[in-house]
Amino acid sequence: MRRLLAVLALTTVLSTPSHAAAPPPADPYLWLENVTGAKALEWVRARNAESTRELAESEAFKKMDARFLEILNSDARIPYVKKIGDSYYNFWRDKDHERGLWRRTTLAEYRKDHPAWETVLDLDALAKTENENWVWHGADALPPDYTRCLVSLSRGGADADVAREFDLTTKAFVKGGFTLPEAKSTIAWASMDTVFVGTDFGPGSLTTSGYPRIIKAWARGTPLSAARTVYEGKPGDVSVNAYRDHTPGFERDFVARNVTFYTDQLFLRCGAQLVKIEKPDDATADVWREWLLLRLRTPWSAGGRTWPAGALLATKLDDFLAGGRSFDMLFEPGERTSLDSYATTRSAILVNELDNVKSRVYLVRREGDRWSRTPLPGMPEFGSIDASAVDPLTSDDYTLTITDFLTPTSYHLGTAGGGPPEKLKQTPAFFDATNLTVSQHEAVSKDGTRVPYFEVAPKALEPDSAAPTLLYGYGGFEISEVPTYSGLRGAGWLEKGGVLVIANIRGGGEFGPTWHEAAIKANRPRAYEDFIAVAEDLIRRQITSPKHLGINGGSNGGLLMGNMLTMRPDLFGAIVCQVPLLDMRRYHKLLAGASWMAEYGNPDDPKEWQFIRTFSPYQNVKKDVKYPPVLFTTSTRDDRVHPGHARKMVAKMKAQGHDVRYYENLEGGHAGAANNAQQAYMWAMAYTFLWKELKEGAGGAGTPVSGP
Repeated sequence: MRRLLAVLALTTVLSTPSHAAAPPPADPYLWLENVTGAKALEWVRARNAESTRELAESEAFKKMDARFLEILNSDARIPYVKKIGDSYYNFWRDKDHERGLWRRTTLAEYRKDHPAWETVLDLDALAKTENENWVWHGADALPPDYTRCLVSLSRGGADADVAREFDLTTKAFVKGGFTLPEAKSTIAWASMDTVFVGTDFGPGSLTTSGYPRIIKAWARGTPLSAARTVYEGKPGDVSVNAYRDHTPGFERDFVARNVTFYTDQLFLRCGAQLVKIEKPDDATADVWREWLLLRLRTPWSAGGRTWPAGALLATKLDDFLAGGRSFDMLFEPGERTSLDSYATTRSAILVNELDNVKSRVYLVRREGDRWSRTPLPGMPEFGSIDASAVDPLTSDDYTLTITDFLTPTSYHLGTAGGGPPEKLKQTPAFFDATNLTVSQHEAVSKDGTRVPYFEVAPKALEPDSAAPTLLYGYGGFEISEVPTYSGLRGAGWLEKGGVLVIANIRGGGEFGPTWHEAAIKANRPRAYEDFIAVAEDLIRRQITSPKHLGINGGSNGGLLMGNMLTMRPDLFGAIVCQVPLLDMRRYHKLLAGASWMAEYGNPDDPKEWQFIRTFSPYQNVKKDVKYPPVLFTTSTRDDRVHPGHARKMVAKMKAQGHDVRYYENLEGGHAGAANNAQQAYMWAMAYTFLWKELKEGAGGAGTPVSGP
């Protein structure tokens, strides 16, 4: 599942003539789903003009926009690096490089305050030469020589991209090299002269989710049409992919069939045969040198005992393939502890745990016939840590990114088994946090569940129910919301006296897979009840009141915002809803939506539509209810969550006479922005709207509403 989170990629739509759902009522705004249709874009430009006049022409907005752009373009930001061969590569955007530079340096040079960088690829120059609005999507280099890589570029930030072979020695694209046209493709090195590729090969080659259904081996110098089929998934799968493990001494090929967002099958390729690794379908499997690592989503009985959901298990791969089921548990979940992530170096595993939503990192190593587990030295007591291997094939070095709400993010380099990691870089303070404090609280949800939340507030905050408060949530896809440092959030909200709250609601991964499973499909409303409980707890504690309480969220969090709008309009004074899902009757028919039916359910199944309809904001918004002011934002180039969701919701609400505004960035993909200037503008618009409604206006909460 976690391999798919980056693409947010489910099974076939289950419907038969005898059990078909009643056809939905005619949708008068269906024409807005025509993403680039002239009529739809004319409507978009008209709404953009309205929102610009209201929100983006004041001096306060212009000042905030300029400050945000200064933060995003700051030369003092951390240039995060990826080691390729002997060099450390970084992709960098600033005021002089809107599209960005791919550049490299040495470790010795990187340690300096102002490293000397060598440009490898100038994306601005490439975009100008080719007359394309290229957005960087990364590069995959071929070990062990690291002279060639596969560069992925997106038009306007869409998930679909093009792939081109690039020579890291000559710093040029390879003439006649591997090249894929625009599609939601997967491509990986098998050798210097062969790649595994899944792409749009023609009719029937994609899944219903729009991702590759067929994987082929493509030899250098041959047309893509001559590539040999390695594996074919089913049309209702999410996707398939293949890759080579390049670890010296452990080279092997794997094929993965991603059946749903949370289930997959893994095969070891032995010549022309595929040997299935007989793990639970909902367990994530990784192969690390001689070891098979299994991360469980549900309890599993094997080897004479039952292993808990959320555990990380290890066993020898060869023993497992031979039928052995003897495991060591490298991580055991607790009531309020979960496995956030792990990373493998050459000889160790960095296990990153969440203890009541605070990071704890441990070093796990095999010593003789047992595993040792020691806390990583030099870690903070409070905050969020991201641990990554520098070169897992040959090195025990690792990097740590350490962050919290008020402390500027720092970047560290360490070695497994060594002393405390060395601090390489630190973000400057982009806002004044002197008079701010962080606290953690718990709300009690409707069913009695304790729901934690973080609060960032002025130290001298008086409990007078008047603080402009921004509550953020996501609650889906087992994604955890942890403390992070944000210059934009600090400058646009906290520094002005606003209170920030992050809700760790069910549906996320804060307490492992059971926390997520508690709010999927028919249980989806538990996430919404949790969010409401946090809002009510803030009001109970007299931090704020409905007219001063705003909320924001994007993507699945945008669906959360839509449901707060329709379920509890009386609880909030303003809402910012970004790149949202809203029409849950049709979400599975739009772009990648079919891949999320494991999360939300299948609207074409009458039984499942009965619960989905209760959390489909587009169907539940009503004319005779007063809603708080709301700002919807999205992107024309979002090919993950269809912009039609937000477009149709706004059109319907405007026709009903509600206080709604809309802004659609014409590029940017699911991130909503393709460059720093667009990102600054979008966030300045959001914070301008929120401050105006919650502090300056302070009168906009809606009225209670009955259920759908």
